[in-house]
Amino acid sequence: MTIRRTQPTTRAWLGAVFIAFILSGFGLSSWVARIPAVRDDLQLSTGSVGLVILGLSIGSIAGLTMANPIVTWLGAGRAMGAALVVAGAGLAIVGAGSVSSPAVVVVGLFVFGFGQGSCDVIMNLEGALVEREIGRTMLPLMHASFSLGTVTGAVAGAAASKLGIPVLWHLGAVAVLLVVVMPIAARFVARRAVPEAPSMTWKDKTRSAIRAWIEARVLLIGIVMLGMSFAEGSASDWLALASVDGHGLTNTAGAIVFGVFVSAMTIGRIAGGPLIDKFGRVPVLRVSAATAMVGLAAFIFSPWPAVAVAAVVPWGLGTALGFPVGMSAAADDPQKAAARVSAVATMGYLAFLAGPPLIGLIGAHIGLLNALILVLALVVAAGLAAPAARRPESLKA
Repeated sequence: MTIRRTQPTTRAWLGAVFIAFILSGFGLSSWVARIPAVRDDLQLSTGSVGLVILGLSIGSIAGLTMANPIVTWLGAGRAMGAALVVAGAGLAIVGAGSVSSPAVVVVGLFVFGFGQGSCDVIMNLEGALVEREIGRTMLPLMHASFSLGTVTGAVAGAAASKLGIPVLWHLGAVAVLLVVVMPIAARFVARRAVPEAPSMTWKDKTRSAIRAWIEARVLLIGIVMLGMSFAEGSASDWLALASVDGHGLTNTAGAIVFGVFVSAMTIGRIAGGPLIDKFGRVPVLRVSAATAMVGLAAFIFSPWPAVAVAAVVPWGLGTALGFPVGMSAAADDPQKAAARVSAVATMGYLAFLAGPPLIGLIGAHIGLLNALILVLALVVAAGLAAPAARRPESLKA
């Protein structure tokens, strides 16, 4: 049964989801912008940084896996608020580890990743509900708010780096922000926008989830999300460092380059909804993949730092819509949306989370720029799989 919502309740619910996206992006980019500083403070090699980041990936995958049980237990709003409180606690631990040991950073990143991963699933599923209820393409705009959060976090991180603010105090302040603000916003979701759970047994849900993983269209949408998420995740964890080590920029300049990337993603996501409604998902995804390929190739192969910095703009624009469009496409059929969204989200998140440590391990042997060639190949695969995002004829109005 679908819960009827009055217009004020819908606005409050929508606002809470947007706040979750913004804070999630702000927290993530706050960590990313300080990776070079943490590397320097702890005197880590590139390979060691990759292993440290693995803590974030493992924690995020655990959070992704546990998101649905947590929602069932707490309700969507409380679960979303609790997830970002856990993420804030993780950032505080990372800050403490930056002045003590890599092991503490790994623990902090695991806790941070658990909170981020579970929150990502919850807020995207809530976003799919918003999109269906309003009847317009909304997920790109929601992901734009995530990117807005990452832009703000990147700017704050660059400023903290420039001013010489220790990682401990910087990430501690971000942790306080997450812990204080999100539970307040989440109250609106918890009390006014928790959808009633479908009357399915656990056996039925398990069978539906397994069936989704063998559907050809779901797998192809997953490839789109895998390639684009890999490109986004690799930039999130390695762009600042690749700019420093591969193109000779300073730590502060590396943080600024990451800010340019997330700014481009934000613009792409703000413009994405109207473009998709006008031209359709498939043409927009094809152009997006081609744009990302141009940006990645220029960043990897250009010998001129200025060209490499400019290249992150098409890289960011091109990867902006892969994840939100994939989520929308997977949710086309309301009766099968939960299982399909879960399947494609898992593919996208696994690429986003597991890809960066892989890039680090490869980069330790052949250099970060050369390791990014793998990302370029996966973006090509995403472009080839784009037709799967077309809405099935049987579901068209």
